[in-house]
Amino acid sequence: MNHVTPKGAVAPAVHDDILYPQAIPFVLVHLGCLAAIWTGVTVEAVVLGVALYWVRIFAIGAGYHRYFSHRAYSTSRVFRFVIAVLAQSTAQKSILWWAAKHRHHHLHSDTEDDVHSPVRKGFLYSHVGWVFDRKHHDKTDLTKVADLASAPELMLLHRFELAPAFALAALCFAIAGWSGLVVGFLWSTVLVYHATFCINSLAHVRGAKRYLTGDESRNNWLLAIFTMGEGWHNNHHAYQSSVRQGFRWWEYDPTYYILRALSWVRVVWDLKTPPVAVVRNEQRLGSRVIERASEQLAAQFNSERIAAAIAAALHGPELAALQGKLEHARDRAHEVLASLHLPQLPSREECLAQARAMFARTRSIGEVADQAYILLLRSVGAHLAPVRAPRATA
Repeated sequence: MNHVTPKGAVAPAVHDDILYPQAIPFVLVHLGCLAAIWTGVTVEAVVLGVALYWVRIFAIGAGYHRYFSHRAYSTSRVFRFVIAVLAQSTAQKSILWWAAKHRHHHLHSDTEDDVHSPVRKGFLYSHVGWVFDRKHHDKTDLTKVADLASAPELMLLHRFELAPAFALAALCFAIAGWSGLVVGFLWSTVLVYHATFCINSLAHVRGAKRYLTGDESRNNWLLAIFTMGEGWHNNHHAYQSSVRQGFRWWEYDPTYYILRALSWVRVVWDLKTPPVAVVRNEQRLGSRVIERASEQLAAQFNSERIAAAIAAALHGPELAALQGKLEHARDRAHEVLASLHLPQLPSREECLAQARAMFARTRSIGEVADQAYILLLRSVGAHLAPVRAPRATA
């Protein structure tokens, strides 16, 4: 059975590269939550669990994400270590592994090379399956986090990535007994898991797109509530190095509010915020975003069907003449087709209209339409080109 993605592409539902034995501890943590039937649910344990959920969600957003992955602010070595220990107490692998995978995600967001794209690989895989993929499970590309790998204390945490989680589990048991371990630690850990994972999965499927980012990142206000501001994901993809992800005053972002308060007492400093042009959506898009958006736009037109319509409308000699021109032009085939004004071929204006219907407002929409039009013409030209007979071999 296959998953049909929002774009209409089909993503395989079966992932033979999942290391299922390595997923057993993850499953056991979930099953362990059921032990509350025997341990009971004490008020002390519930308070502990609620506190640990919010403290660790903050550590993920402020630590794993905004500091270690994007260096959106500066801080001392001591606070960096504290936030790293808190983040790793969530049992979401090491700071170095997390940051390396996340930086890779931004380089290849929602492309075939993305590590967790629901558009390409299905919702469940992007939500959690990718963590146990043979390609990602224990492999950390330290070249992507060379700025972090040079710190011996972070390398120590990398080698003993589960130590903070085990230490916190023991502390919960010491404070509130078995209920503290199950309700305080396990329940809050599972909730933190899925709140975090929803940013990889749901925030690329459901929500609003204020900015054209070349991917499917969305702003989701509900996720922003449960993740302390991480749900403004389209904002984040529009300006990744911003410590503030809720760009508008009404976009709830308590992780930023806490970091801002910490900056008043110099625990953190150099908080990076988006330029006014970005917030107003007036910035020019980068070449990578324009390229990805133009590919998405060109794919909305069926170039094979257009080529077949052109071939059917032309008489034999006319088609042969066109094929000869295309063969002679080679890399300039789009110029040949553009000069002919064929009625079967969508115009540049139609590409622009489709772009405006598909994408969020941007001053670069004309560049996106222009590149998409060239891609479309090249694809149509490739379908119209004469089929070459294979060369005879001696």
